[in-house]
Amino acid sequence: MASDSNSSPSITDCTDQNPNPNEVTDHLTTLAITESENAIVDEVDSNQEDSVDIANGSLDVNYDQNDDTQVEEELPTGSVLVSAEVEVVEDVRERNSSGGVDNGIDNSEHEIDVRLSPSSSGYAGERGTSSATSNSGIEEVEEDGNVITLQDSSIDAVADSASWVPGKRHVDEDDASVSWRKRKKHFFVLSHSGKPIYSRYGDEHKLAGFSATLQAIISFVENGGDNVKFVRAGKHQVVFLVKGPIYLVCISCTEEPQEALKAQLELIYGQMLLILTKSVNRCFEKNPKFDMTPLLGGTDSVFSSLIHAFSWNPATFLHAYTCLPLAYPTRQAAGAVLQDVAESGVLFAILMCKHKVISLVGAQKASLHPDDMLLLANFVLSSESFRTSESFSPICLPRYNPMAFLYSYVHYLDVDTYLMLLTTSSDAFYHLKDCRIRIETVLVKSNVLSEVQRSMLDGGLHVEDLPIDPSLRSLSLSPHLGQERLTTDSLERFIEVDHGIGGPAGLWHFIYRSIYLDQYVSSEFSSPINSSRQQKRLYRAYQKVYASMHDGGTGPHKTQFRRDENYVILCWITQDFELYAAFDPLADKALAIKTCNRVCQWVRDLENEIFLLGSSPFSW
Repeated sequence: MASDSNSSPSITDCTDQNPNPNEVTDHLTTLAITESENAIVDEVDSNQEDSVDIANGSLDVNYDQNDDTQVEEELPTGSVLVSAEVEVVEDVRERNSSGGVDNGIDNSEHEIDVRLSPSSSGYAGERGTSSATSNSGIEEVEEDGNVITLQDSSIDAVADSASWVPGKRHVDEDDASVSWRKRKKHFFVLSHSGKPIYSRYGDEHKLAGFSATLQAIISFVENGGDNVKFVRAGKHQVVFLVKGPIYLVCISCTEEPQEALKAQLELIYGQMLLILTKSVNRCFEKNPKFDMTPLLGGTDSVFSSLIHAFSWNPATFLHAYTCLPLAYPTRQAAGAVLQDVAESGVLFAILMCKHKVISLVGAQKASLHPDDMLLLANFVLSSESFRTSESFSPICLPRYNPMAFLYSYVHYLDVDTYLMLLTTSSDAFYHLKDCRIRIETVLVKSNVLSEVQRSMLDGGLHVEDLPIDPSLRSLSLSPHLGQERLTTDSLERFIEVDHGIGGPAGLWHFIYRSIYLDQYVSSEFSSPINSSRQQKRLYRAYQKVYASMHDGGTGPHKTQFRRDENYVILCWITQDFELYAAFDPLADKALAIKTCNRVCQWVRDLENEIFLLGSSPFSW
């Protein structure tokens, strides 16, 4: 992993301007900010029904009535992270529960916030739920379309018991169905003539009138010389994405950032191109009323699987891929045989276990984008036909060449491990089959497949295994510049938390993304986050802070510290990596910072096992 030769692996690289610069620093006692734009966000508990705008425009996050007021702390350039020196700015903006008007144009694109109640347009779901006081509990329509009854505190247990199955949901529904309007999150694809192409819920043909309405909204704004970005109505966001003759729309009340929803529409469009290529636009040029639905026949499971991944797979917003943890010699053995195959005319050779990469190589000067890997893996994993026999089919990699097909040979080596060989030749089936036989023979002889199965059983990194830093157990160390030394109480609290639930200092989970490698590693979920509902909630929290950190209008930021009733989220971005860590909501800020330093060092110590290293042609 590339790094700056002048940079230190710790968060605590900078000195304060006020203390003596010759004073010895403690490497693990503070977080220093070297960049000119930094933000620390600390969400404090309150019952105000407000949305907070941060001064200087560095963050703008809207919260529901039960959400906390958000406070942003801005650090002056070159200062160290000392809470007493941080100026807290609050700017509270009242928000009408039915939606306020906030019209604006950015680069000739409209951002529309209309004063409409959700039910006035026939879309009656408020936050996608239907609540009533009864003896049977609360009935809620989940994003996957299941209606569940929640009893007291058993929400997580009920949610976990519902198994997700890919495929079309509730085909008997249409826009007149009450249950259809209660869904939390809809995705629609339609043509520029208003013909429905895909809908997450319901039958596309029954939604022809609704699709025509969406098309009319887009056309009305385009006729004025602008492009509609999104419409906000009450708790709902309607996000639009126009791709030539194909329109994509998301209607959501999940509180995900608009940028995240737009990125999800981009991935859905990319999945469509993987099946059809962008040359489908020519059909619309010849016939504006062209019906594209038959071309996507049998792919409902592919799109539903991708949409489901938006709730659990960090690759959908990190734009990076993750590797299966393996010993370095094992990964090298797999890479060596794939490299031999790549030199025989194969464009890309990819060995994967579920959604994790074991090894991959490519022809010289050929690059594979992580989003293409995500879409390709989703296509294979969601299609049962690939599991039954070896397959050879045309596919398109949108980031590689959206106008042309490649040809993919796919074969499962065991129940979870599969090999993908991509080529530009439509006559290469038998050659690729011979390559697969050679690869499989080597993998069996070198015990790669058995090591893969063992890694799947062992799982990934666990926060409970984070190495303990012995320096934190001593009070004889010199204090860091601008930072008080640890008190006895703080040290005792650290030791107590270190042996509590989760990892040290109340660490529950983390995601580490290598910017140079475009790879990420995430820890296994610890006991405080053991249900699918809790995991989805944490994933959404990561989405929000990722969008905030990468906000082009107010950032990008380098650090953020968010605290609410559910978590403490600490984020840190450098030129080499990004770190997102979730702690107990009562976690101490200083100890959380020190723990993040240890996580980064731990990842660097294990990078040979958790990352795919070496002189790879996959740079983009």
